[in-house]
Amino acid sequence: MTILVTGGLGYIGSHTVVELLNNNFDVVIIDDLSNTERFILKNIEEITGKKPIFYPFDLKRKELLKQVFDAHKIEGCIHFAAYKAVGESQEKPIDYYENNLFSLINLLQEMKERNISNFIFSSSCTVYGQADKMPIDENTPLKLPESSYGKTKQMGEEILKDFATAHQKKITLLRYFNPIGAHPSAKLGELPIGIPNNLVPYVMQTAAGVREKLSVWGDDYPTEDGTAIRDYIYVVDLAKAHVKALQKLINVSSDTLVDIYNLGTGKGSSVLEVVHAFEKANDVAVPYQICERRAGDITIAYANADKAEKELGWKSETSLEEALRTVWQWQKYLETREK
Repeated sequence: MTILVTGGLGYIGSHTVVELLNNNFDVVIIDDLSNTERFILKNIEEITGKKPIFYPFDLKRKELLKQVFDAHKIEGCIHFAAYKAVGESQEKPIDYYENNLFSLINLLQEMKERNISNFIFSSSCTVYGQADKMPIDENTPLKLPESSYGKTKQMGEEILKDFATAHQKKITLLRYFNPIGAHPSAKLGELPIGIPNNLVPYVMQTAAGVREKLSVWGDDYPTEDGTAIRDYIYVVDLAKAHVKALQKLINVSSDTLVDIYNLGTGKGSSVLEVVHAFEKANDVAVPYQICERRAGDITIAYANADKAEKELGWKSETSLEEALRTVWQWQKYLETREK
């Protein structure tokens, strides 16, 4: 089967493309290269021995998207392409609504017209807002997210539910917690353009001396050490869940389906716990400073991922320290590339 992967050269997308190719899917990638670099395509080929087809353009360009669907017999789609920084989304909300929603709608129009099903949406735990109880399961009531980014994910889910019902489509919504780590080959990892918005790449760059100090956004949260708590899941574990979800969509007999799964480890770690785990795993120092809280951030979020284990046969298998070791190997690879 040929699967379209939008944002397939991005962080989670590239790892998922590797898992798809390893499971004998053919892959077509669309990525506008706004948050990645072209060498990732070459590295995917080096890891898998297979070269996915690649189109570099923005999904808001409907005429180019139509040409891709004309050229390939696409039988499913995994949609990663989106702006994804919580803090930035508060500063540029209109950019986030335009990019994240229009790109999704353009994709769905093509799938409707060509009667294609099997759609996996890269969603986020931000759709829960600040949940009242931990851990968060799929029945946890959705609150209005704190950030414009989270709102685009929540709106995207609603669009997809309506689409599935109206047009008899099979959809899976995967709500990620916090992906971290890099491929064990050290040839794929998170590649932030400019100053990182996510914690672990900032930790990595600080340890490497690229950044002077890590900014810890707030130490006055009602947690044990005062810093915010998240559920950090290894990116390769996360990528494997997409293959499991896709296989279920393909094999299920129903015409209309909306599956929702949390993807996390079931354990929360604070910002400072992650910093100290990185230092321990890699025997390096990470200088940091405490700053004011960042707009849009919640206090605590970690997953109950039992449903994914029960229905997909998937669970997170990689420890925090193990995942953080791969991050440092990725940083060393990037340094050798630059020389």
